[in-house]
Amino acid sequence: MVRAIVLVSALLASLAAAPAAAPGAAAETGCGERELRVPGAVRSVAVCLPDLTTAGTIPSGHTDPADWAGLEAPGTVNPSGVPGIQIDGHFPDSSKTNPTHGWNQDSQFVIRLPRRWNGGLVVAGPPAVREQYANDRMISDHVLARGYAFAATDKGNTGPAVYTDGRRPGDAIQEWHLRMAQLTQAAKRVAAQKYGHEPRYTYAAGLSAGGYLVRGQLERFPWLYTGGVDWNALFFASAPNGPSLLTTLPPALRAYPRYAAGKPGAREEMLAAGYPAGSEPLWDFHHKNLWDFLQRIVREELDPTYDGAREAGTPFCAEGTGAGCDTDYEYASRPREVREAVRRVSLTGRIQRPLISIHGTLDALVPISAYGDVYAEMVKKAGRGGLHRYHRVPGGSHFDGLNGAFPALVRPMQPDFLTAFDRLAAWTQHGVRPE
Repeated sequence: MVRAIVLVSALLASLAAAPAAAPGAAAETGCGERELRVPGAVRSVAVCLPDLTTAGTIPSGHTDPADWAGLEAPGTVNPSGVPGIQIDGHFPDSSKTNPTHGWNQDSQFVIRLPRRWNGGLVVAGPPAVREQYANDRMISDHVLARGYAFAATDKGNTGPAVYTDGRRPGDAIQEWHLRMAQLTQAAKRVAAQKYGHEPRYTYAAGLSAGGYLVRGQLERFPWLYTGGVDWNALFFASAPNGPSLLTTLPPALRAYPRYAAGKPGAREEMLAAGYPAGSEPLWDFHHKNLWDFLQRIVREELDPTYDGAREAGTPFCAEGTGAGCDTDYEYASRPREVREAVRRVSLTGRIQRPLISIHGTLDALVPISAYGDVYAEMVKKAGRGGLHRYHRVPGGSHFDGLNGAFPALVRPMQPDFLTAFDRLAAWTQHGVRPE
């Protein structure tokens, strides 16, 4: 991350005023197309591909299957056969958590331009701390097949040490919003170079942390978008009871080990914290793989003094360990400075473009009662309910990949996401308002 967080207005203004490309940023084309340049990029490499979907980019090496591992249900069949141009590159950034392409450089992006274009653009950020190819199976393949151009960012920092980026608590997460806006602006300019005009419709789309970015873009940068679709979106609210991962994860870290040991009252504590009844078979996976990891790195990003000089605390510290143990973390008792850091990355519900949200009723990472339901109510209280449609998906979990281990319990949500996307397009392009 550039050490001094770039002011939003200055960042977008620099893109608008920038020449077509910085010196050395010219894309290398191999398909007879005119040279494409990404505004503001310090590196971009373009190639013409016979298939921009994962059916083509996996064998050609223009995606990374590890980036979306575990996100989709086993046996998922995606469309294929979309020829066009792919551009990989990165914007200036001083942090180096993303090793893709051997660049060891953050703020990497991918832009895909189909030969047959419908005039639209879809922009996405990855869930959790993944990289720019995380949405290739879940979003890119499908929107490319519908004729949209697609662009994705790594959010400006990746991996288990995202909290090392920036100077102030919250800087790394704040950068996510800026990098998505930066890429959206640049991708529009690239589309204009390729097709002769900028996109008529631009949509933000994403899962989990990517869904949080969708909401943030429609609140903070609405002029860049026609609308958005979010899927199991997390969000941050600075109130003493949140919600945020800092308020919902510690109760699970405390109660689940007692639940697994058969201690009375532990299940009731989990339910009281918002974890949905019926999701109990999913708790062990989340405890081993997600709750502890995400609590430690998000807490280190927003409240780094809690564990002193240590970075990201002690994995799986036992309940009752005390100061510095994320299992015992109590957000409401933390200093005012922590609340201010969370406030910087919080959402308000004041969306300014149409948004469709879907959330699984069995989500055991960002429980629907503490996240999806609460944000929908925030939008209504902000007077923006007419711009929002919210769908609770029975049986949906945080990631469709859990359908493989729990086929009778977990319902894949990707079909619901694609339906929501098509309804958003009909709403914003043809005036067909979804119920």
